[in-house]
Amino acid sequence: MNTDVQVDVAVIGAGPGGYVAAIRAAQLGLRTAVIEKEFVGGTCLNVGCIPSKALLDASYLFSQIKRAAVFGIQVDGASVDFAAMQRHKAKVVRALTTGVRGLLKRHGVEQLTGTARFNAAGVLDVESADGAGVVRADNIIVATGSVEAELPGVPFDDNVVVSSRGALELERLPGRLVVVGAGYIGLELGSVYSRLGTEVVVLEMMDRVLPEMDAEIAATALELLRKQGLDIRLGARMSAVQAEGDAARVHYSVEDDEATVEADRVLISIGRRPATSGLGLDAIGVETDDRGFIMVDHGMRTGVPGVYAIGDVIATPMLAHVAMDEGVVAAECIAGRAAAMEYDSIPAVVFTHPELASVGLNEDEAELRGYSLKVGRFPFRGNGRARARDDMEGWVKVIADADTDAILGVHCVGPEAGHLIHEAVVAMGYGGYAEDLASTVHAHPTLSEAFKEAALAVDGRPLHV
Repeated sequence: MNTDVQVDVAVIGAGPGGYVAAIRAAQLGLRTAVIEKEFVGGTCLNVGCIPSKALLDASYLFSQIKRAAVFGIQVDGASVDFAAMQRHKAKVVRALTTGVRGLLKRHGVEQLTGTARFNAAGVLDVESADGAGVVRADNIIVATGSVEAELPGVPFDDNVVVSSRGALELERLPGRLVVVGAGYIGLELGSVYSRLGTEVVVLEMMDRVLPEMDAEIAATALELLRKQGLDIRLGARMSAVQAEGDAARVHYSVEDDEATVEADRVLISIGRRPATSGLGLDAIGVETDDRGFIMVDHGMRTGVPGVYAIGDVIATPMLAHVAMDEGVVAAECIAGRAAAMEYDSIPAVVFTHPELASVGLNEDEAELRGYSLKVGRFPFRGNGRARARDDMEGWVKVIADADTDAILGVHCVGPEAGHLIHEAVVAMGYGGYAEDLASTVHAHPTLSEAFKEAALAVDGRPLHV
């Protein structure tokens, strides 16, 4: 870098939150720079959300081709060219990251490559392959994201024991994959390889999968994924991994029984932690909690004037779309606008098949908050379009306040759930009621009619069950 840069806003990290924050700041007339040490687009675009969806979609298409006879289509000799599938994934990633660089350039955002560290409030030292430099900014947004959590004593070796990033970059299909952790990343990547012919064993130390989602969704997902061939073992506490050459032996216990499973690859997927090491936050007095998350208010402000934080470095849902909106809020607060984040209607999606999607409270959470509930459910087996697709597993559940009819939460397991959930997101965002969904005319035949039926069921009047 070898230069000093003076800007109104400096963003550390060009992931979804960081690049969106930079673009919005530039739109608001602020001279903006973004500093990225590895790759524009961050984990999401390069080694997370986007490449995993490319493989999920490709593997799902293959699974559908294998059952095409259901629809009267005969396909002989279908096979997987995994190298070509990986090339497709890489092409998708290149197109999107190139697009992000173009967006930043189009908005006049200065793009700097290097590792940033606070020298003082408003001053960043930046180290790069080209040398060192200084960025001075009236406002700095920390958007450095998160990294994969490691199991104690089981480091990633980039060969047999891999992180989610490593699992996306395998050069060949493993014969057996052991996945440690039944959260959304483990189940999504387990689904990819299971569809492509890998034997997948999932070890989860808890007594359920997807601990952060609605319990009914989790139970349904467990049943359906086991039907698809994933060997999901609950209450399984891993104790050690012995890597031997190009394979491993995984030791675990269920209650008092010791067990071992052999694998070609082991995916450790037990969560993520904030990537704040080396930023020099202590030097300027930025406060973190006991887990390392930066403390902010609803305007993304830290306790240090002019320093903001967004995305996975703060204790909010680790989701790209959350980081993006937090980036917008931070930029608008810097520009002097009234802006604040609200988290009551944030959607969450697991891209297995069927997809799993939620927004708002689940039943347990709503009851803990003292609500009296009325709940409506509708199965996709009663939906004409789902039946035409032969894709009928799952259901929609609408949770409403029994006193006011306000929608408290909506949960869905089924085809295209990740798209469909946004009907509920919009309704909740505008303070909608179950009757609003129930009385809205939905096109027929569409999957979205299941949401109308579930809303009707809140008052005991569904039409198609």
